[in-house]
Amino acid sequence: MTEEFHRIRRLPPYVFAEVNKAKATARARGEDIIDLGMGNPDTPTPPHIVQKLVETVADPRAHRYSVSRGIPGLRRALAGYYERRFNVGLDPETEVIATLGSKEGLANLAAAITSPGDTILVPNPSYPIHQFGFIIAGASVRSIPATPDEEMLRALDRAVHHSVPKPTALIVNFPSNPTAYVADLDFYRELVAFARKHDIWIMSDLAYAEIYFGDRVPPSILEVPGAKDIAVEFTSLSKTYSMAGWRMGFAAGNPRLIAALTRIKSYLDYGAFTPIQVAAVAA
Repeated sequence: MTEEFHRIRRLPPYVFAEVNKAKATARARGEDIIDLGMGNPDTPTPPHIVQKLVETVADPRAHRYSVSRGIPGLRRALAGYYERRFNVGLDPETEVIATLGSKEGLANLAAAITSPGDTILVPNPSYPIHQFGFIIAGASVRSIPATPDEEMLRALDRAVHHSVPKPTALIVNFPSNPTAYVADLDFYRELVAFARKHDIWIMSDLAYAEIYFGDRVPPSILEVPGAKDIAVEFTSLSKTYSMAGWRMGFAAGNPRLIAALTRIKSYLDYGAFTPIQVAAVAA
């Protein structure tokens, strides 16, 4: 009864929890802290979004159980965003699901598609959930370079030929946390061609799609023809709309992956509070 639980043994202390602990200790000593931890937006949520929440929460009908995969209007809104921003068409019924932030979606999809001992390819360094979502699900993680260039592609080729079992999924995150690397469409084309050739799922974390400088606008991997055959992409309202605490995100892309995430989420949650989803439509 004194041994550590199996899954907990595989998890080091969460990095952001450790940062918060160190921050609280320093503040207790009276030190002035510049917080470089969680990346919380320091601007308020836009007023029209807050007003929509207030308006909707006053309706008692909105206090009932919601829909795990997101209300239809919210899924249509996300599809509309992809059409406007990336010129990518999405079916709101089969290719879009709302999540409780991109982090929850990534972790639950990892649980849905992973068998014990699977090999997953994850850039190093990466945002913690990219590797630990799969570690919690029982997979083994193989690190690859974080740079969106030939170095990563060569590492992927080595991983396919020297990993046992062969990798089943690859995580990419551009613009990247914590490196700020940005991929272009030519790189995504090579990545999609590689994944289709070797039957590898791609999970693209696009949470920072609207955080960029100059005229180099970050693309979506779903812009590549054929990407929806093997890829799903996660987005979030946290940074773009200063809605970090609202916990609203999305997964979009391959219908089979979306269906797997829908199935597992249907057992785990009833979706975000309906007024938050309605406010997200306004966002």
